[in-house]
Amino acid sequence: MLPVIEQLLILQDRDRRLLRLRAELGEVPVQRKRLQDKAAQAHAGHETAKIRSRQIESDRKKLELEVETKREFIRKCETLQGQTKSNDEYKRYTHQIDTTRSEITALEDQELVFMEQAETAARELAAAAKAAAELKAESDRHLSDLAAREENLTREVASVAVERESAAAVIETATLARYDRILKTRGENILVGVHNVTCGGCHMKLPQQLFLAAKAQTEVVGCTNCGRMLYYTRDMEPEKPDHRD
Repeated sequence: MLPVIEQLLILQDRDRRLLRLRAELGEVPVQRKRLQDKAAQAHAGHETAKIRSRQIESDRKKLELEVETKREFIRKCETLQGQTKSNDEYKRYTHQIDTTRSEITALEDQELVFMEQAETAARELAAAAKAAAELKAESDRHLSDLAAREENLTREVASVAVERESAAAVIETATLARYDRILKTRGENILVGVHNVTCGGCHMKLPQQLFLAAKAQTEVVGCTNCGRMLYYTRDMEPEKPDHRD
């Protein structure tokens, strides 16, 4: 194999590693946000359950206060009723007392509903608190692992980048510029093998002259269709037709 091809294959290996490592590194913020969002949703659910529980308790206490206010009103009516000498006033107080007692009964029925809701809300709050705590602990563990992975990937990227520089340094400037252009347009497959007289990148059949030039290994040749650099090894020999009857 032509020495420059060997050098370019080494460079391509480093670039492939860099591309994959950087892609993994680029996924870290996405994974971190996903974990944080999940924990935040659980926390929001806990806060919602907490607000609902407080609201129910607040509404129940308002009813209690309203009931007590109405009972105080009944006590005043009963006092005034006992002091009045007017039959009409006595009847009016009786009507007010009866009406207020009916209102109290209705309020106490509402209070029972709130008490049942408060019990349900308390169970939901406890479940939401447990779920949020468990999810936060799990998220914290994953975030810690992710931070360690990010650190390792960053170190590995830096290390491979140094190896890439060393591999590029031994390649002639024009060839390296050609390689870099293909890297930008074609991604990680810059040098591809010739398989059965076809380009290993675009899989188009090569002109015979180009195939023979790649096989001769006297220069770096490129595919006329995709522009990728071609290399050839003995195991890439074209398949021979089977002439057996």
